[in-house]
Amino acid sequence: MDIHSHCEPERVRVTHASLDLEVDHAKKEIRGTVVLSLDRPDREAPLVLDAKGLAIESVKGSDGGVRLWSLGPEDASLGSALTIELLWADTTVRIAYRTTERSEALQWLGPDQTADRAEPFLFTQGEPIFTRTWIPLQDSPGVRITYDARVRGPEGQTVVMSAEQAGKDAEGAFRFRMDRPIPPYLIALACGRLEFRPISERCGVWAEPSVVDRAREEFADTEKMVQAAELLFGPYRWGRYDLIVLPPSFPFGGMENPCLTFATPTVLAGDRSLVSLVAHELAHSWSGNLVTNATWSDFWLNEGFTVYFESRIMERIYGVERARMEAQIGLADLEREMKELEPRDQVLHIHLRGRHPDDGFTGVPYVKGALFLRRIEEVFGRGSFDRFLRSYFDAHAFRSITTGQFVQYLERELFSLDRALAAQIDLHKWLEEPGLPEDAPRPQSKTLVEVDLQIGRWKAGTAPGDLETRGWVTQPWLHFLEGIGDALDAGAMAKLDEAFRFTSTGNSEVLDVWLRLAIQHRYAPADTRLENFLMTVGRRKYLEPLYKEMVKTGEGKVRANAIYAKARPLYHAMTTGTIDEILGRKK
Repeated sequence: MDIHSHCEPERVRVTHASLDLEVDHAKKEIRGTVVLSLDRPDREAPLVLDAKGLAIESVKGSDGGVRLWSLGPEDASLGSALTIELLWADTTVRIAYRTTERSEALQWLGPDQTADRAEPFLFTQGEPIFTRTWIPLQDSPGVRITYDARVRGPEGQTVVMSAEQAGKDAEGAFRFRMDRPIPPYLIALACGRLEFRPISERCGVWAEPSVVDRAREEFADTEKMVQAAELLFGPYRWGRYDLIVLPPSFPFGGMENPCLTFATPTVLAGDRSLVSLVAHELAHSWSGNLVTNATWSDFWLNEGFTVYFESRIMERIYGVERARMEAQIGLADLEREMKELEPRDQVLHIHLRGRHPDDGFTGVPYVKGALFLRRIEEVFGRGSFDRFLRSYFDAHAFRSITTGQFVQYLERELFSLDRALAAQIDLHKWLEEPGLPEDAPRPQSKTLVEVDLQIGRWKAGTAPGDLETRGWVTQPWLHFLEGIGDALDAGAMAKLDEAFRFTSTGNSEVLDVWLRLAIQHRYAPADTRLENFLMTVGRRKYLEPLYKEMVKTGEGKVRANAIYAKARPLYHAMTTGTIDEILGRKK
């Protein structure tokens, strides 16, 4: 049972959604119809869907006749149960509806919030339980469906979706089809002034005109990544793999919508040092999209596998040292984060009853999950573990599974082959207990050892300009800044800024850490850049630590609230939910 959905799929299950929609920027609404195809094991049962922030206008059955429907009490997180009474012969229902200002999945952007500042833009974000705010359906990762869509956008704008493009019809509507069953959170749409650039026969980039060529250059290795992934864990099963670079308010680094990864422009560093994001979202084509967590308590099955898989892709394309460097930084980030997490939130198989699934979106399912898989590889050997993983993806392809089902498969297909080796891995400790087990792998990067030497030199009094930093890209700079953070003051930051121009850097990863340190050490020359960053970037990974640092002082909290009052309308609902909580705002 999915505690984050009202649906009862064991009685009546949705198998396909056929959308016919219109995007209206002026009214900030999507309106139209969805026809849901049904599997009905219990012919006496009604159809129960999830809905939140939707205006339901009518419901009709297979024969075109009106069907009785009702919306149950609304839960602040889950929305309402939309219950539809069915006739015996109904195999479909047709729902006419429109979205409202409460449809949290939709981010409506004015022209001034886009890169080109020319036309409005819309994108959706369905994960974890926001699809129910723009489509009435069974919004559970355990209910996989196929879908097709016909979408009309404004004249001159392009509509793209997480599906195969099927061209335009005679009326100029864009058509799409997804014939492989996916969880509803992967249904995604974007609409705006977009251009396309190919990378290979099956890969390419969508973006606004001023961004698209830069994005194509940054993501030029995408086809190589797809090929590397296929060599590791089997064929890519989704046809095309394209990316779309969205405006800066996108709340995530990336979102693995099938056929079309949604990506933040903050990864366009100019040196491909942040393209591990592409490897990560591509890896979801196996872990997450092909094999999906059945509930949000099993989220680590999506993300832990993906971080592990991402590292393997990066290793194959860019070498072992690059992969180790990124893994070491990821572990350091996790350990810093876990110092602030309650024990219950440090558990891989997290308990979320009575909580929003977003509460489980920490570094734990990502990095701790990947370390767990790395530990199994360490014990059983890479060859044996790779064979297990390939069989795991094949055996569960296009299915949603639980942690318990994974453990059963692991025990049967790998642990049973060598019980002595299996005894070295405490599954309960890894999956059900907080913290990192003592046997957690600890990746070591030679490059970061060299950075440690420069940290030591700086702390011993070496001037910033005399440090050996030539050739450093994002990861060494992040390690350096985190390593000197406890020895800084405003004066030292001024000297570093003069040498390395951190306050004016265009690298969002480096800037985010620098701004956090600037808040902590009251480095006033960064204040203007901090406000500009908070006003123009919506990626939650960046905003959360900055607001958390600001509210540690009374003066900082006043400033945080003042900036947030202006910035909040520019953020996605996923981001505002997090920042509202940090600032103590009532929901």
